[in-house]
Amino acid sequence: MDYKLELVLIPVSDVDRAKEFYLTEAGFGLIVDTPIGEDRRVVQVIPPGSACAIGFGTGITAAAPGAAQGLHLVVTDILAARAELLGRGVPVSDVRHLESGTWVDGPHPERGDYESFAEFSDPDGNSWLLQEVGYRA
Repeated sequence: MDYKLELVLIPVSDVDRAKEFYLTEAGFGLIVDTPIGEDRRVVQVIPPGSACAIGFGTGITAAAPGAAQGLHLVVTDILAARAELLGRGVPVSDVRHLESGTWVDGPHPERGDYESFAEFSDPDGNSWLLQEVGYRA
């Protein structure tokens, strides 16, 4: 039996603002934007190349806006991904890696899998972590 994660809900305060951020700035694709009854709306967006979508809207989660923290986006080239997001207007932290338990600026010297990171947040403070995997492949 396969168990495939296909949707993660994130809490937002303004659906239209979140939709604009994820489509225009983050470069995600739109899957659906639909009202469900009078008091609910569901928006689903998907990061490029991902099999898992991100959902937000009204009446779909009781979590406080900004409560989603540390969502990982795996990329094969963290420097290129960071540059792309910066070019789209997304404030992204500098790339960093751990050495002996201490954060050090720049990508991992060997560009090892799961070793290099950068962060950004949506307008509500939901945080995303870029993580490099497959650079050497």
